[in-house]
Amino acid sequence: MRPWIGLGALVLAEIGYPLTAGHARAALVVVTVAIGFLLSVGHAYASRGPRAAALLVLITAGGGLAVEAAGRSTGYPFGDYDYTGALGPRLLGVPLVIPLAWTWMAWPAWVAAARLTTRPVARVAVAGAGLAAWDLFLDPQMVSQRYWLWHTTSLALPGVADIPLTNYLGWLGVAVALMALLRLALGDDPARPGDDAPMYAMYLWTYVSSIMAHGIFLGLPASAAWGAVGMGLVAIPLAVRLWRR
Repeated sequence: MRPWIGLGALVLAEIGYPLTAGHARAALVVVTVAIGFLLSVGHAYASRGPRAAALLVLITAGGGLAVEAAGRSTGYPFGDYDYTGALGPRLLGVPLVIPLAWTWMAWPAWVAAARLTTRPVARVAVAGAGLAAWDLFLDPQMVSQRYWLWHTTSLALPGVADIPLTNYLGWLGVAVALMALLRLALGDDPARPGDDAPMYAMYLWTYVSSIMAHGIFLGLPASAAWGAVGMGLVAIPLAVRLWRR
């Protein structure tokens, strides 16, 4: 998928989310994730080659599936939750679309981190935080639609009572681990400012559009605020760096 065309398709699909409801909205979620997955893998293939694209899928989709299956059955590392039937067929109890979502946002987070730091450990940390912070938007949005539900939420972020704090901590740990594996697999993988522009745009679009969607259209002001702060730790420095250059 050509990056800018794919990004345009992704933007249109996400704009359609608040305009739909019920089964149509759930179907649009699946379509959106599929577009995002193809966009990220296609960019990795075009800019880094087939080996990098294959490793990206193996580590992030494969790793995402493994950790989601473990989380659903054991409660670790995210907490006690389960999926409803809204997101389609499952593998190991996990909707097939879920591992694709890990790949979708892992790649722009990895690419964005390279624009912010050249130090290996710092890049892994920034990329992991950039991916994990996305869940400050994702989980509240999906839980509000009952695509998955939490059974225990004794300790939660203010204003987001339906999701336990352990979920976000689990996301951070898993995201950093996946980025560490990407670093081992892909090596230094320096920033390619021209080639990587669509991934910068996707990360920043996800940030800005999520704030607007949660705060204006979806009635989720608390997650809009938490996501603005959390994902902004990577998105805002990225935007400043791009603006200055």
